[in-house]
Amino acid sequence: MLNPFLTAVEKRPPSDALPTALIWRNGHTTRCGAERISPSPGSPRSPLIPRPEQPIQAPLRSGDGDGDVPAVTFLLLRRPRSTNARTGSSYFSYVTSPISHAMDGQSRKHRILMVSDFFFPNFGGVESHIYYLSQCLLKLGHKVVVMTHAYGKRSGVRYVTGGLKVYYVPWRPFLMQNTLPTLFMTFPIIRTILIRERISVVHGHQAFSTLCHEALMHARTMGYKVVFTDHSLYGFADVGSIHMNKVLQFTLADIDQAICVSHTSKENTVLRSGISPDKVFMVPNAVDTAMFTPSSNRLSCDEIIIVVISRLVYRKGADLLVEVIPEVCRLFPKVRFIVGGDGPKRVRLEEMREKFSLQDRVEMLGAVPHAQVRSVLISGHIFLNSSLTEAFCIAILEAASCGLLTVSTRVGGVPEVLPDDMIVLAEPDPEDMVRAVRQAIDILPGIDPQIMHRRMKKLYSWDDVAKRTEIVYDRAMQSSNTNLLDRLPRYLTCGAWAGKLFCLVMIINYLVWCLLEFLQPAEGIEEVPDIGPLHIHSDSVDDQCEAQRN
Repeated sequence: MLNPFLTAVEKRPPSDALPTALIWRNGHTTRCGAERISPSPGSPRSPLIPRPEQPIQAPLRSGDGDGDVPAVTFLLLRRPRSTNARTGSSYFSYVTSPISHAMDGQSRKHRILMVSDFFFPNFGGVESHIYYLSQCLLKLGHKVVVMTHAYGKRSGVRYVTGGLKVYYVPWRPFLMQNTLPTLFMTFPIIRTILIRERISVVHGHQAFSTLCHEALMHARTMGYKVVFTDHSLYGFADVGSIHMNKVLQFTLADIDQAICVSHTSKENTVLRSGISPDKVFMVPNAVDTAMFTPSSNRLSCDEIIIVVISRLVYRKGADLLVEVIPEVCRLFPKVRFIVGGDGPKRVRLEEMREKFSLQDRVEMLGAVPHAQVRSVLISGHIFLNSSLTEAFCIAILEAASCGLLTVSTRVGGVPEVLPDDMIVLAEPDPEDMVRAVRQAIDILPGIDPQIMHRRMKKLYSWDDVAKRTEIVYDRAMQSSNTNLLDRLPRYLTCGAWAGKLFCLVMIINYLVWCLLEFLQPAEGIEEVPDIGPLHIHSDSVDDQCEAQRN
């Protein structure tokens, strides 16, 4: 296996000699000689000794008796290192890397900045989506950087699994893990990150993430391609939804591409924002089936355990659970509930348990760490989801991957998630929910958790989600570049007064950018080297050579 970061420091040979390189094979270093390439007529240099920062292509063959190594095309990058003052000999650094990684990758690989107020150590559907999508994009060879706000003492730059780089910017959450809207205050730090990481695509997540909206606004001002993913559904009548829809309309007025996690979510987003449906892609969520596996021992149906894992808030239907659980316990003496999660509605569930004396049949676990979710799921037979609105419920996928039959409310994009034989749907009404639980108990003996898990492996994969998202990035990069004057009319369509206000905001944002360019030119911001075997660019290779020589 070749390590593309191995370098060989060689003395410049005579014009008729050949440089050498090192490859890594079967745990041993092997010196390889490059096959001769005849110089062009009249050329003062050998093609293998190019001018500084000029990549050349040469096939390498194995040598030194280490066995045959299959021929492979490499990219040799040369940079002057030093000159011996006594002999006048020049020394150069040669870096070898596969052409398929270095040359082809530069034309099709993206440098992505994921932005949202919601990321680890906080847990939820958006956080999981960003994390797993980023990991799979890294495996595809893209560079991915995450930007979120600080969580407690977690501030600064962190690296998580797979070399994923996370910027925890020093902004504290204001309400519901959202930062305080500042419009222009975040521009300097966002601009610095975009330039330092040489970002090509900015991908914002979640409609009610303040940091997401501000980052997309600043990125468009600087001319970057932007993509937005909407993870939630909103209404049209209440004050909060009206306000959020207007903000979403402002953000999506000048977006390159958008992603929704279900067809229902796509319709909702198009209606709320007025964006063209041609710009909106449907890319569902997925589940890590390697993490969520069923128990090796099938549970007995003598006692049926119904599992609930959710944030105990109004939107997740906690009030519905208060009415459903006592009725199910009354009708089915062999049913027991396990409730995991925390929130403001937990008090109501505790009161319900006391009122109906269900302490021995309803177990309250409180907040469940994500690493322990599987152990809770495999202890049950049925997963109960009582959400009142849901664009796409990842919790249902996790439960089905663990082999649980699902009972859920028929809301939002939930009917699109699982096949009919893996889920029982009900209206968000206590009586219909009880009927659905009864139906699930009746068909439970015919459910095989192992078969259900194997079906989930075929239905959902984060690798598939990453490949489909990659297509969206490609489409965004193909969109035309426009200046400020061409973009302003797009905001005028947002409303008689709102459109003019949005135009004023973008003009001020452009002036702030010009001021930042004057005070701190982009050329003065140091670019960070890429870390990862697939992020091979000439600049980062030179930085690595310099680090190794020092």
